[in-house]
Amino acid sequence: MSTKKYKLQGKVKPRVRRAVFMLSDEEHSLIQFYLKKYRITNRSRWYRETVLNHILKNMEQDYPTLFEENEMRR
Repeated sequence: MSTKKYKLQGKVKPRVRRAVFMLSDEEHSLIQFYLKKYRITNRSRWYRETVLNHILKNMEQDYPTLFEENEMRR
C-alpha cells in the first residue's frame, strides 16, 4: 500500500485567513512528541498539510461515480 501525496493545484496565494482550535493536554502532548520525534520545525505547515491532505483524500473517496460500489463488484 503506497501513500499518496495530495497537492492543491495552481499558484500559491498568500495566507490571510486564520484558523484557531483548542487541544486537550493529552492531544497537545501527543502532537509535541510527534513533532519532536520527526524533527518537524514548521508546525503551521504540518497542521495545514495534515488537515488538507485528510480533506482531499476523503473528497477523492466520496467522489460520485456512475455505479454504486456493489454494482461494480459483480
